[in-house]
Amino acid sequence: MSFVTFFAVVILVLGGLHYYIWARLVRDTRLPQPWGAVLLAGLVVLAAGLPLMRLVIRRWPEAARILGWPFYTWLGVSMLLFFLLLGTDIARLLVWVGNKLRSQPAPIDLARRTLVARSVAGVVTAAAGTLTAVALRSALGPVAVKRVPVTLARWPEAMNGFKLVQLTDIHVGPTIGRAFIETIVAHTNALNPDLIAITGDLVDGTVDELRDSVAPLGQLRARHGVYFVTGNHEYFSGAAPWIAELTRLGIRCLRNERVSIGDAGASFDLAGVDDRSGARSGEPGHGEDLDRALAALDPEREVVLLAHQPKSVFASARFGVGLQISGHTHGGQIWPFSYFVRLQQPFIAGLHRHEGAQVYISRGTGYWGPPMRLGAPAEITRIKLRAAT
Repeated sequence: MSFVTFFAVVILVLGGLHYYIWARLVRDTRLPQPWGAVLLAGLVVLAAGLPLMRLVIRRWPEAARILGWPFYTWLGVSMLLFFLLLGTDIARLLVWVGNKLRSQPAPIDLARRTLVARSVAGVVTAAAGTLTAVALRSALGPVAVKRVPVTLARWPEAMNGFKLVQLTDIHVGPTIGRAFIETIVAHTNALNPDLIAITGDLVDGTVDELRDSVAPLGQLRARHGVYFVTGNHEYFSGAAPWIAELTRLGIRCLRNERVSIGDAGASFDLAGVDDRSGARSGEPGHGEDLDRALAALDPEREVVLLAHQPKSVFASARFGVGLQISGHTHGGQIWPFSYFVRLQQPFIAGLHRHEGAQVYISRGTGYWGPPMRLGAPAEITRIKLRAAT
């Protein structure tokens, strides 16, 4: 899909979303002037501002910090308003159908309709405001450490208690900068990890734009090193330059390959693959290649796979992977998007099994777009590995 086509689709979707909000909150409530005109103008500015913001940022990246906060926050608010209004419309439709079935048509009363519309608008606006405050606090507050115990059949007993810390979906960009990364690095190092895995979607911007913001990742410390695999957003931002930059910071980028972790006495295989979207990115040689990463596995050795998207487990399980570690879903980030994510990914968050493999999906360490999380708190994941008894 070309940028022009994508941009046109975005404008149509945003236009429809804001028209629906205007229709329910302004038109149907028959607000007296000048309030109706003021709200209409405001919605037009906000609807147009979202795509225009992206164009401005493409031309002047330094404007991202100024424009990102108000417009991305409004994007989150508008989605909450949409779903709340849609819920009330579905409820009203069910009531109307019920009256029809009972042959009790409600009389048409303009004053009554206006009163109902204003009452619904007031309740929905108050609910959206409350949910926005909760979601902002969740996204912008401290990131909690989630401790996940995992037992694996082929895990070497001498390595019991191995601490793997996962960071994923940080999305450094318009509203996430250096200060956030410094905090995450400090919290991660405090866990005294044996290995750190960054499973993609680290950035939303080019190396030139975000080099300084990402630089603190070079201070990550783990006994067996720091590893990275690409996510789909790296392919929007220039995966090859980011791989080079992360390598310069001392982070090992696994590209459809695996390495041995441990020593002669006890070890396991750590594999990592490019994100699936890399094959369509236009960057030569990119894309998920499990055949290459997992070729000629020793059936006696445990394999931990880093793959950005959970759906990779459908193929990786057939290779004998013991544990796949993924991100991508954000746990839905803002309820009720978790229900839509399920249409694209088999698992949303947490530890699951598929055939002989286990897969852990983090809800993400940062957020994408709106600085909001509702029902899906961010996490730094500490996975503690042990042999199955």
